[in-house]
Order: sequence, then structure tokens, then C-alpha cells
Amino acid sequence: MPNPAVIFGGPSPEHDVSILTGLQAARALGAVTAIYWAKTGDFFEVDAGAEGRDFLDGPPRKAPPLRLVAGEGFVGRKRALDLGPIVNCCHGGPGEDGTLQAALDLAGLHYTGPTVAGAALGMDKLAFGNVMTAAGLPSLPRTGGVPELPGPWIVKPRFGGSSIGIELVDDADTLAALARSSPHLRNGYVVEPYRPQAYDLNVGVRSWPAVELSMIEKPVRSTGGSILGFADKYLAAGGEGGMASAPRELPAALPEAMEKQVRSIASQVADLAGVRGVARIDFLVDGEELYVNEINTIPGSLAKYLWDVPFPRLLADLLAEAEQRPTHHYTSAGADGTALRSAGSIAGKLG
Repeated sequence: MPNPAVIFGGPSPEHDVSILTGLQAARALGAVTAIYWAKTGDFFEVDAGAEGRDFLDGPPRKAPPLRLVAGEGFVGRKRALDLGPIVNCCHGGPGEDGTLQAALDLAGLHYTGPTVAGAALGMDKLAFGNVMTAAGLPSLPRTGGVPELPGPWIVKPRFGGSSIGIELVDDADTLAALARSSPHLRNGYVVEPYRPQAYDLNVGVRSWPAVELSMIEKPVRSTGGSILGFADKYLAAGGEGGMASAPRELPAALPEAMEKQVRSIASQVADLAGVRGVARIDFLVDGEELYVNEINTIPGSLAKYLWDVPFPRLLADLLAEAEQRPTHHYTSAGADGTALRSAGSIAGKLG
């Protein structure tokens, strides 16, 4: 089988973190083709042994450009690359919302992580919350406009992740001003009640070789902010280990009943969201009340810190699933020409 590939970067606010995840995966895999997706949307083949600083100004010098072509895959100057399954390390934006997944499907490439549908649901906070509520799972009331309940509220990009663009607001005027000024809210936002005493719990789920839940994590808000922010997740302790270096309680010291509830609900979320690969499900706890917050379908560092599994083994399982459990199966069954034969002329239909 051809060597696997790793793709990272992308035109997303999480571009830089994605590079770090991708380079970690490339190191752990060894013989691998590394594909960098630039902020401009262009693809490049790069050295799998590169460092994060090599991408400060975009693609490293002399990195050969690639094109992603339907039916062919990634094509260089002379030919298509002979690739095995691809580890998708693109966080946020088009790498995690179904866009890249659809392009890889059309190109005929196998890849890790969510399907088009799973990625789209996970990235849309309003749709995801509605699905959880419809399934009877505990979720905070979430709206795409001004809530009926008085502030303060948490405002989040409707299509985003990693706490980028999340703000705490007190009233409708502040909300309206933020919606006009924030580039992260340009495509829509969701608003939910602010629970000042609530704390976060995270649990990983992986789908191969069988559905499995990780240890439960209780992140620590090291920056002292009112919400768990991007700096808490990625910049704590100098960011040397990515999310692995952020302060946390792992495993979280929870009452037995709470731990059982987290695990039970996480299994239901994974089923509803069609989890494929490795995902992280985030909860909020307010007193004795547990709420599903969101799902991260391509988590930072692929959530390797949550698992009592060596990173190379975690990646090997992802690649095995990509190869043995393809994301799509197109069919033209039913398109047998009947509609064409009975249609008459196009001119007649225009009349």
C-alpha cells in the first residue's frame, strides 16, 4: 500500500494549531507524505520533518505546489501523487465543516475523521444543539438571535471551534455591535445563557476498531477568564505540548453517578453525530446539572492526551478505519433513463 499522507493548515482561524497537529502526526507516522494547505487555499507538498516556525510566512521555500483534482487526487507538476489514506489534521473552517471532506470524496481519496455530514453537523453549533435537544439530551437553550432570557450571554460563532471568537455580553445592544464588528461572527452566531459557576468536562470518543470512550478531562481556566478560552487550550505553559501541556485534571475526580452520566450521554452523542475517527465531546456542569455543549470532530493533537494509547497506535487505527470504512458510496441506481425518455423536448418544457 502507498505511504499514508497527512494534511494540515487550511484557510481557518485554527490554521496555526492545525500545523502543529499535522507535524506531530507526521513525526509519529514516520514514512508519510506531508501536505500543507496554505491560508490562501493552495496546497503544497512539504517536508514531513519540518518545524512549526517553517510556516510562519506560508509554505516553506521551494515547496512544490499541488492541485486537488476530482477523480485524480493530489496532482503535482507532472503526475498525481500515489497516496495511501490521509490523516486529516485540519481544524476548523473548510477542513472540518465538510468542505475538504467532500473534495476528497470527489477526488477518490480515503481519509480519517468525520464524513461530510458528520463534519457539517459538528461545525454548526445551532444545528448540533437542536439535534441534541430533539433527542432529549440535556443542552443549554441556544438561539441564533437575541434570547428571551436576560443577559449576560455567551456568544459564539455558529460555524467555528476552539473558543475563537467567543465573547461574554450583557445586553442586546452589545450583542448587535459585536455581530457587526467580529469577523468570526460574519457567517452567523449562537447565543446561550452564561452560567458563571459552570465548569467544563471533555471526553474523547474513537470509532475504530470499536467505539471507545477516553478518560474524562476537567480543563483548568489557567488565564483566569470567565470562559475556557483559546489561550487556556493552546497557549498555556508556553504551548510546547499543544493541548497536552494545558492545565487539567485527568482523569477528572467526579462522583460515580456523574461519571456514569457523562459516559452514557457521550455514547448517545457519538451515535447521533455519526462519529468517525477521533472526536472530543464537551460538556458543561452547573451544580448537579450536566449539559452537552458541543462536539469537536477533529480535536487539537487529535486528543491524543486523553487516551491511554500510544499516539502511533491511535494513528494506525485511524488509518485502518479510513481504508476499511470508506466515507461514501455513490450510486446512480434509479437513474435508468426513464425520465429522459418520457421528457419530450427541452423546448417544450420551456414553453
